[in-house]
Amino acid sequence: MFLNELSPISGVSGDEKRVREFIKKTIKDKVDELYEDKIGNLIALKKSKFSSTKGKFAFFAHMDEVGFMVTKINEDGKLSIQPIGGVDPRLLPGKRLRIGDKNILGVIGFKAIHLQENKTDVPKYQNLSVDIGMGKKSEAEKLVNVGDYAVFDVPFEEYDSHLIGKAFDDRGGCSLMMDLIFENLALPFDVYFAFVVQEEVGLRGSGIAAEEIKPDVAIVLETTTAGDNPELEEYRWATHIGDGPAITFMHRGYVVNKKVYDWIINTAERKNVKYQYKRRTAGGTDALSIAKRLSGIPAGVISIPCRYIHGPSSVMFKDDYHITLKLLKVLLEEGEVILS
Repeated sequence: MFLNELSPISGVSGDEKRVREFIKKTIKDKVDELYEDKIGNLIALKKSKFSSTKGKFAFFAHMDEVGFMVTKINEDGKLSIQPIGGVDPRLLPGKRLRIGDKNILGVIGFKAIHLQENKTDVPKYQNLSVDIGMGKKSEAEKLVNVGDYAVFDVPFEEYDSHLIGKAFDDRGGCSLMMDLIFENLALPFDVYFAFVVQEEVGLRGSGIAAEEIKPDVAIVLETTTAGDNPELEEYRWATHIGDGPAITFMHRGYVVNKKVYDWIINTAERKNVKYQYKRRTAGGTDALSIAKRLSGIPAGVISIPCRYIHGPSSVMFKDDYHITLKLLKVLLEEGEVILS
């Protein structure tokens, strides 16, 4: 697992270079081909060792995370920010950020509760500011610039049963692909691994990578929302932590290809690999972008359930990660969806 190294790296949409360089350095001796395209996707290839191989298979996972950009440096030295990707402003007061290439630390400020006239007011980006400890605009300008990226400043933590950290969406998927690259699997076909950019701002990188690779079949590896909150009735849960990988049948804008979906489910059941259905259809993934490319690339989605994604700290169960990896290895080694 590489999540402990991937999670702390800063990589907001459009600024994935540090993530990309870490992955490139780590996998370069384990793949047959490795290149970066114009938009910043990193594409790796592991060739089949069988001379009779035919067809191309591709995994996709996005390197970017949600975050922020500095939009103004105010006269009092505080910073205005706007989100990149979907970040609920209600999560933000009091949270720490790392800003720009210098990793300047800041704290997101909001009016103290005892000064609020209406204590039910919801924070909005226009009344949040980031305090970097400067008292004047001229002082702050020495440390940060308008246009600097900012990410949550939280450590990666590992416990007996679970992991806590930022950017599990989708460094979890990236880590799975890296694990597969390091496995010595008997691949029945050539397998591409596309570490893509800018998923959080409109699924931008995956479609470009799909057109370059031209795979016969693709699977998007994601982390997805766990809905097992105490206040929600079970029928409203999207996924449940501890129940294994979540298999998507549809989400916003895309119904998963039936052949790919059946292949995943049937393989999991035949090999006795625990799985669950992604039971809510809100949200989207790179599968939508991939499926609309070329003449229509059939794409499936397999996700690790994860609590509090798009927030400062996410929670993932180790067992869910490892069971997801087990399912992916079985799917790769059997390869029925390509060869049938």
